[in-house]
Amino acid sequence: MSVNYASGLSPYDHKGKCGMPEIFDSPSDLDAKSERLAQMIKDSRHMVVITGAGISTASGIPDFRGPAGVWTLEEKGKEPEGSITFELAKPSAAHLALVALESAGYLKFLISQNVDGLHLRSGFPRSQLAELHGNMFVEECDVCKTQYVREKAVPTMARRPTGAVCTQNKHRGKCRGHLRDTILDWEDELPKKELSSSDEHCRKADLCLCLGTSLQILPCGNMPLLTKKNGGNIVIVNLQTTRLDKQCDLRVHGYVDDILTAVCKQLGLGLPKWERPMVLLKSRHVQSSGRGTRAVVDEVLINKPSVVGGRPRKPEDFVPRAKKIKTEDCSVDEDRMKQESKELAPENSNTHSKTETTIVVDPKPDSK
Repeated sequence: MSVNYASGLSPYDHKGKCGMPEIFDSPSDLDAKSERLAQMIKDSRHMVVITGAGISTASGIPDFRGPAGVWTLEEKGKEPEGSITFELAKPSAAHLALVALESAGYLKFLISQNVDGLHLRSGFPRSQLAELHGNMFVEECDVCKTQYVREKAVPTMARRPTGAVCTQNKHRGKCRGHLRDTILDWEDELPKKELSSSDEHCRKADLCLCLGTSLQILPCGNMPLLTKKNGGNIVIVNLQTTRLDKQCDLRVHGYVDDILTAVCKQLGLGLPKWERPMVLLKSRHVQSSGRGTRAVVDEVLINKPSVVGGRPRKPEDFVPRAKKIKTEDCSVDEDRMKQESKELAPENSNTHSKTETTIVVDPKPDSK
């Protein structure tokens, strides 16, 4: 599927200011600001990151309002150049830096306005990610709300049926609900769970870092103000001006990749090596959750190279097919599922919470 997905949605008239000039800080200023940002991250107790289309331009996906953005070119009667697809796009250094920051415990929650799926495919834990506008690689059952994470981009947009049906077991047979894509059309309401989580984390945050976004789309564009209202700091890294430039505590005009790479170096963090798309459902930093998470992940995405207990991952460590466990701790990583499913034997199930986490390996969609 083409990265110019907006052409497949309904017409949109509220595009804001497009084609604004880009501003670049001097190399010395960028060094000083990167060092200051690293210290702010180190001092923070609850950092939230908000990302926009600018974080994915290095991956070959055009933004909307930049000099070569989709809407900027549209105003000139042109179309974006290049033929990259969502499947071929690879996570940028910025995507991988966010994985490193979360793994190190600095980044508590990530809010994305992008639909390219690069955050999830980079290995960023789904439990700490809100994709407000949907994900090109995810479809959802309209009955039981189970989400299916696919290797390939789903064929539809604007919450339309994809042609596949739900394979989850019910009391009598399978669910068989229709699967729909998760891509919102312009006038669709944002998903309530993601919006609520984003709002909660922004209010709790003492640092809100905005990357590659002009913050023109609401309500996401106002979320940093929730952090500011509670005494937190706002940092914006974007080449063009934004709505909140006057309210932020640190303004960086530079490439997101360069800034986050420098910040990770200041913090002593290396960027994880990326070889192919991979999905991590749960962060190891999450201690508990009030409700279970139900997800179905294509096998090729979940059987990724990793380590277990300091040793290379073995075939027996992979997630078993159609395995359901009961656990009081919903922070279980998929590479620990088999081990914990043995520990939580049926005879001991009464001593655990009733919260359920379902992880299913489903290599092929089931069409009706």
